[in-house]
Amino acid sequence: MRQFFTVIGGMGTPATESYVRLLNQRTHAHSDQEYLNYILVNDATVPDRTDYILDHSKPSFYPDLLEDIQAQSLLNPEFIVIVCNTAHYFYDQLADATPIPLLHMPRLAIRDMCERFPNEKRIGLIATQGTIKDGIYSQEIENTGREVVLGDQALQDMVTELIYKYVKERGEVNAELYHRILKRMHDDFHVNVIVLGCTELSFAQEKAGDHPYHVIDAQSIIVDKTLALGKAFRKSEAEGKALLNRMMIR
Repeated sequence: MRQFFTVIGGMGTPATESYVRLLNQRTHAHSDQEYLNYILVNDATVPDRTDYILDHSKPSFYPDLLEDIQAQSLLNPEFIVIVCNTAHYFYDQLADATPIPLLHMPRLAIRDMCERFPNEKRIGLIATQGTIKDGIYSQEIENTGREVVLGDQALQDMVTELIYKYVKERGEVNAELYHRILKRMHDDFHVNVIVLGCTELSFAQEKAGDHPYHVIDAQSIIVDKTLALGKAFRKSEAEGKALLNRMMIR
């Protein structure tokens, strides 16, 4: 297979399925041959990312991801995507372990946010406790000169319930709870833009129906970036590499 990329997923599987479904839908293919070439690694046995970040005595997820990325690197894809925000905790180490370009989902999402909402200075962030603690998104947002608003413990408990009790345990979305989270962040913490720093929240965004709030959906954004890269490489290697280099700029 030529002109392909690799997707490292399974963290969790419903969120990865959402990514693949959106990618295929947005390709707007009219024949089998117009879809993108990719390899999906659904490594569902990767240890829980938040568990390790909150407690380093728990199993680390780094060895599993390192093994996946090194194995895929032998196949020489054009680039690799990790469909999990919290997994970017080890981004630098993983990127250094492969010659294949590794997209940075949180960084690309915040760049997109700045383009869409250049005048917003207070940015709400909802994510797993692991992503909140490791500062993956907070650092990217603060690097743009904006303030990060996290809400309170009650709001975080609602987010954790939505992610773990509904999406991870049941593979479903509690739309009322998701909309209530967005409403609280907007109304009580006075933010107009809310970053979804977890692919389970992206899954909720896809399934929960319309709402009036401005969200930055990292998974939806990485779908669009993946699609743009895949189509660019289809046109020519030079065009694909040029676009990839622009995306990889820190």
